[in-house]
Amino acid sequence: MNGAFDERRYLIPFRSTLLPQIFTDTLVIGAGVAGLRAAIGAAEGGDVIVLAKAPLSSTNTAWAQGGVAAALEQDDSLEAHAADTIAAGAGLCDDDAVRLVVEHGPERLRELIGWGLKLDRDAQGELAAGREGGHSARRIYHAMGDATGSELQRCLTERALGTDRVRLFEQCFMLDLVTASDEVGAPVLGAITHHPKFGLQMIWARTTVLASGGAGQVYRETTNPSAATADGLAAAYRAGATLSDMAFVQFHPTVLYVPGAARALITEAVRGEGAHLLDEAGRRFMAEVHPQGELAPRDVVASAIVRQIARDGGSHVWLDCRHIDGFAARFPGITRVLENFEIDPTRDLIPVHPAAHYSVGGVRTDLNTATAIDGLLAVGEVSCTGLHGANRLASNSLLEGLVFGAIAGERAAAGTTPASEPKPMRVVSDLHEAETGELDLGDVRSSLRSAMWRNVGIERSGAKLRDAAEMFDFWGRYTLDKIFDEPWGWETQNMLLVAALIARSAGWREESRGCHRRTDSEGPSERFLVHDGWRRGDTQPSESPVQQAPTAGVAP
Repeated sequence: MNGAFDERRYLIPFRSTLLPQIFTDTLVIGAGVAGLRAAIGAAEGGDVIVLAKAPLSSTNTAWAQGGVAAALEQDDSLEAHAADTIAAGAGLCDDDAVRLVVEHGPERLRELIGWGLKLDRDAQGELAAGREGGHSARRIYHAMGDATGSELQRCLTERALGTDRVRLFEQCFMLDLVTASDEVGAPVLGAITHHPKFGLQMIWARTTVLASGGAGQVYRETTNPSAATADGLAAAYRAGATLSDMAFVQFHPTVLYVPGAARALITEAVRGEGAHLLDEAGRRFMAEVHPQGELAPRDVVASAIVRQIARDGGSHVWLDCRHIDGFAARFPGITRVLENFEIDPTRDLIPVHPAAHYSVGGVRTDLNTATAIDGLLAVGEVSCTGLHGANRLASNSLLEGLVFGAIAGERAAAGTTPASEPKPMRVVSDLHEAETGELDLGDVRSSLRSAMWRNVGIERSGAKLRDAAEMFDFWGRYTLDKIFDEPWGWETQNMLLVAALIARSAGWREESRGCHRRTDSEGPSERFLVHDGWRRGDTQPSESPVQQAPTAGVAP
């Protein structure tokens, strides 16, 4: 990356000493599963401030229908969970990260149950395990059928806010991470934020934990809430962190497709309970694509659906749930959504289409959640730990947030992040208002999301990716030099930056692997069996080898 995208260090000019000053030991940016678990741990060693950009009901965690994967059953094993994760990751999983999450997962889930997490149970009162695509065993645990994320959000929020040393700042937008200097790699000292009531504020922290979620809103079709506008990814890049594996964006195969209506997720667990995918003629087609049929990994199912739609000349395929007994009891939330469109899953086929769902790539971290910048940790969807490789296994994301959130919290509490002590500093930017007239932000955002869906979507090609990169460079030249005073403008700039990174990473990766599918490539290439890393100021990505242990698997 270069040009307008790398010239911008801060979104707005500011003098830090003239703004209100807030001090804390740990600043957590994001209030989903990873951020709240980090805050709970960090409070053991000092004061914590948690920033929530939107209401807590609008986090990606709260919207999650799928469950938490963990090997708790006697007929399951840590080795099997690790093997399924590695298989889905298509050669790019870092084995140490897989082993860490799989081994710590059961402990983290039992911890939550002890904190009051209400998971679904069977008639005998035992935890009820379900199955989802890519898993070889029933190891997915849900709450209220299809409201796992909402229950997890409730449990962690109550635990965090019940801690005296944790403060929650809702409706607080993080514009940028503040660093000791503008040099790439300078330590992070906190963040500049904006609140609709209090305006701009400086929050200084010994440790900053980035847990801001993903970037689904850069696509026209997405399951993500409106707040998922890539803000954390963009701010980390501007601050000098390395963003890795950005080409890998996971598309959920089954989203309710009703023209003109918001896209509503139809959880993977529906197919886990036996739902079938049908083409326009009412014929099952997944059995011809993959031995696991509808339970194949998500990238396989999403691509198969797109190709089937093209063959049918339509806009969607059908999800058949008519043969599933007790659908309403098993999936009450989905049933209510379908009722709004007068769809009865016991009688009617459900029109579905894929949509952008999860950012597999993100801010590169080590197994201690440390980034390339002192003072900055990253956890959850915004991070790239190597767990997911080239494609996330279903229901591993909430687990990753719990495991690495706990690690980040412990690290912050111990004060082991070697950052400078927080202190007011004078930051002055030389940005100025461009003299090119007003900008139609709505048009830029709409065009950006459409271009990403067409050119950087489920199936890609070198020509389309080059077109997208050129478009983003052009838009960047007259969008990134503007100075806005409200989140809509800042979000649009962040979306444009991260969209450009995704397109460039996808263009560089001249292969098909995991959820990155190139129509001009036959399959994976040994040449690209590496993690690509993008850092401000670099014209080409760095390449780091996949960390694979001598022997796969985990200790029993």
